[in-house]
Amino acid sequence: MLFQMMYDMNPGILVIIAAFILGMIARSRVNSTFNKYSKVRNGLGLTGASMARSILDNYGLANIGIEQVQGKLTDHYDPRSKTLRLSSGVYASDSVAAIGIAAHEAGHAVQHAMGYSPLKFRTALVPVANLGSQMLFPLLLGGFFFRMTNLIYIGVALYSAALLFQLVTLPVEFNASARAVSWLEKERGFPPSDVAGVKKVLTAAALTYVASALAAIGQMLWLLLAGRRR
Repeated sequence: MLFQMMYDMNPGILVIIAAFILGMIARSRVNSTFNKYSKVRNGLGLTGASMARSILDNYGLANIGIEQVQGKLTDHYDPRSKTLRLSSGVYASDSVAAIGIAAHEAGHAVQHAMGYSPLKFRTALVPVANLGSQMLFPLLLGGFFFRMTNLIYIGVALYSAALLFQLVTLPVEFNASARAVSWLEKERGFPPSDVAGVKKVLTAAALTYVASALAAIGQMLWLLLAGRRR
């Protein structure tokens, strides 16, 4: 009954709620899976940093540096400085989780170097997506307060870039994970048990991006229907 009432008000709310629940599940799964496989040493004894370095060097990317940063799961590739930053739990760790995450982030560096189209498109979207996220609330507030539906639709138009950014993020992340698994399995010959563990870690992480995309879709649906009902 409650869900039917919310659907009648705006079905976008249900999508947002579903995304919120999925996001909580995904974050819990990421933490539990990472914690489990961060205690399992990989079969070749490689650290996250050495794993990433070997992948980068294999692609002739000796110019890309690797740095250690503080925090948990703060790993990322910075295309502006061409630097791969690995968290303390990944950089010097020889765990299954560490090599999986390091290989995934190295995958983003390779994508950047090879001009991977979805990554280039996502990078181009960043300024507009940030503007859309920042201006959405002021435009919505002004639209509802002054009863100006056009302001709401302007907000929706700007927010569409943020939605597109979330959607394009999915193939970018999935591709980086696929590259990581392929390298570990075919190029370096890690034991099947290590590869299976890496897949679980990266699959759990992928769920967080799916949840973010679903939340963005729900928000867009809510905005469109809210503007129409004005």
